[in-house]
Amino acid sequence: MASTLEQLAAFIATTEFEQLPSSLVEQAKRHLLDTFGASLAGTDSAIWRDCLALVSEEGGKAQSVVWGSDAQFPPRQAAWLNGVAAHMYELDDTGGCDHSGAVVLPALLAALPLATHPVEGRALIVAMVIGYDVGRRVLEACGGYSAHNGAGWHSTASCGVFGAAAAVCSLLQLDRQQCASALGIAASFSGGLWGFIHDGSHTKKLHAARAAEGGVQAALLAQRGINGPSAVFEAKWGGFLQTLAPETQQPAALTADLGSVWKLARCSIKPYASCRGTHAAIDALGILLSQHQVRVEHIERIVVGLNPFLLDMCGGRELQSLASAQMSLPYALAARALYGSAELGSYDDAKRLHPQVGEFMTRIVLEIDEQQGRDDEPWVRIETQHGEQWEHHVAVASGAPANPLSLETLLAKYRSLAARVLPLEQVEQLETLCLDLDDVADVREMVALLAAG
Repeated sequence: MASTLEQLAAFIATTEFEQLPSSLVEQAKRHLLDTFGASLAGTDSAIWRDCLALVSEEGGKAQSVVWGSDAQFPPRQAAWLNGVAAHMYELDDTGGCDHSGAVVLPALLAALPLATHPVEGRALIVAMVIGYDVGRRVLEACGGYSAHNGAGWHSTASCGVFGAAAAVCSLLQLDRQQCASALGIAASFSGGLWGFIHDGSHTKKLHAARAAEGGVQAALLAQRGINGPSAVFEAKWGGFLQTLAPETQQPAALTADLGSVWKLARCSIKPYASCRGTHAAIDALGILLSQHQVRVEHIERIVVGLNPFLLDMCGGRELQSLASAQMSLPYALAARALYGSAELGSYDDAKRLHPQVGEFMTRIVLEIDEQQGRDDEPWVRIETQHGEQWEHHVAVASGAPANPLSLETLLAKYRSLAARVLPLEQVEQLETLCLDLDDVADVREMVALLAAG
């Protein structure tokens, strides 16, 4: 019987477009467009410009487009830069490895110039779907999001590198042995810690980038015949699961329903520029404010009932850095109440650091609800100065597959972000190509539209 690694390698090497459900293809195109919007907006940030300057000093043979600029760099460097941009503003999709779009797509498009033949849109969709699938399966094999991230690993990096490697292997049409080696090599490139949560440091922005870069490198090394360990997922000393998830590992998840249950189908598109853990509470507060026509100045308290894991991850109130604010549930609720939204504009320095925000956040109380599990969404209660109380619970946050954004809402998000760095005509052309990707004969046409200047 084929090993787990051999089964995954065969899945990467042999999956074809005709095997994908039509609904999955449509979802893939939407996630592609959403990732481009988030990434283009991310190039309009000081951190990304510092990263660009660093890469520019290193030099190298330019082949791959850096999105939102007129620069080109070697594939690994381009994957890294585009990964930084994609995860910069917490606007990229979630529910995969976790942030699969910010890992898989920078890796794929960076590797595109290395293909020896024109790549059809259908082939790019297949590679994308495979990348999402493998990255998520590795996370589930670690015990799932709460267990793995709760142990201190940032799964976007630690598991995402496998998704990036798998996607590039598919794009470059590597054989089964090469795909297996790439996954084995990717395991040694894995990393990413949640240490940034305590001080608002910038490493979270770098994790998707590092995973994308590592995935490209793993695939290119395997393509040249450099092999990776064959027992990478076995219960042996030095194996990935045995090392990173010794107590929570679920190795059967790597191949359960492989090729019939597609992990992209469970992924969400984010409407807000904050950690996904805050979204259901933002939704709930918005519903309460709308239903009861509550004036902000009449709010005595906003009480949120949540589980300990979410409190540890999103309970902070430090707003000096953008990174801290985007992980803060209290700020997300304050932004929704004071500014009407938790979109990217509400995280600007002027709004985030306004004196009224600090005062309002003193009215937001987070309390542990012992009835909630680690994956449950919080409830929100408004208490007014007049003694009124209203409570609401959103079980499935907006943007999730069971509560999806409308196409109109998605396009509005994409256009508002992409237009920060690209001319409107170019934004619209890119949109059209993404939504018609399965009919595109050569995706280099699409890549050219990602460049600015």
